[in-house]
Amino acid sequence: MEQFLNQLKKENIGVVKEQESLANHTTWRIGGPADVLVEPDGLENLKRLMELVNEHQVEWRVIGRGSNLLVADGGIEGVVIKLGKGMDHLKIDEDVIKVGGGYPLIKLATLISREGLSGLEFAGGIPGSVGGAVFMNAGAHGSDISKILKEALILFPDGRLEWIKAEEMGFSYRTSRLQKEKGICVEAIFQLEKGEKEEIVKHMQANKDYRRDSQPWKHPTCGSVFRNPLPNYAGQLIEEAGLKGFQIGGAQISPMHANFIVNVEDAKAQDVLDLITHVKETIKTKHNIEIETEVEMIGRSKENEK
Repeated sequence: MEQFLNQLKKENIGVVKEQESLANHTTWRIGGPADVLVEPDGLENLKRLMELVNEHQVEWRVIGRGSNLLVADGGIEGVVIKLGKGMDHLKIDEDVIKVGGGYPLIKLATLISREGLSGLEFAGGIPGSVGGAVFMNAGAHGSDISKILKEALILFPDGRLEWIKAEEMGFSYRTSRLQKEKGICVEAIFQLEKGEKEEIVKHMQANKDYRRDSQPWKHPTCGSVFRNPLPNYAGQLIEEAGLKGFQIGGAQISPMHANFIVNVEDAKAQDVLDLITHVKETIKTKHNIEIETEVEMIGRSKENEK
C-alpha cells in the first residue's frame, strides 16, 4: 500500500486522502475510515488510477454522493474512488443529454426541467449521482432510469471503456448488471422529450414537494432501506407491524415514513444493521413475508478491523 500511495501522490490524479471518515461522504453520516479515498479530476486520471490499482493489486470500490449506502464502522480496506468534481460534465443536444457519472441527480433533474425537457421529473428528490442512479436503476413516482437511458459508458476493472446499451444493462426493479459485474458508470446518455417548460417544472416540483412532505429529511438518512416485496409495500408492512419510531442506539425507524431509517443520535452502522435485522424478523413473523434491503452495505466490521 505504501508504494501505491507514493506513486499515487506523484501522479497528481486528483484529491487523495488517507484514513478519511466515510461519514463525511454518505448521506446517512455513518461509516468508518477508508484506507485511501481518491476523487479523480477527470476520466483520464480515473483510468490511470485503475491502472495503479491493478498494478499494485489494491482492493477498490466506487461511491458517488453516498446515498443508499451503509458503510461499516470498521471502514473500507483499500481504495474508495469517489466520482465528483471532474466527473460532473453535462452536454445538452436537443432532447439528448450526455452527463458525467459524478453529476448530482437532483441538480440534473432541476436544470433539465428548466430546459423544457421531460423524463427526469421522477428524480427531483433522489439524492444520488448519475452513476449511482444507473447502478441502482433509481426510480420513483412510477418511473426509473431504465426508462430514459440510451447508453452508459462503463469503465471495467481491466481498463476497458465500453458503451453499454440500455437493453444490455440488465435493468429490473432497483437492479442493474453493475451490481453483479464490477464496473464504474462514468457517463450516461439519456433520451428525453421536449415539452412545455412550465408543466415540466410544475410536475417535478410536485414530486419534490411530495417527497419533502412525506419523507424524513430533518435527520440524515439514506433513502428507502427496503425493497418493496410487490404487490406489498415495505413501508406499509413495517408500519402495520407497529415499528414506526422503534430505535436501536442512534438509529430509528422514522415516525414519518416506516421505510426510512434515520440517524437521530450519532448512529453507528451496527445500530442500523441491528435495526434492519429486527425489522426483517418482525415482518417475517407478523406477515410471513421476507423483505430485502435496497441499501448497499459495504466495509468491515469493527471486530475485523485491521
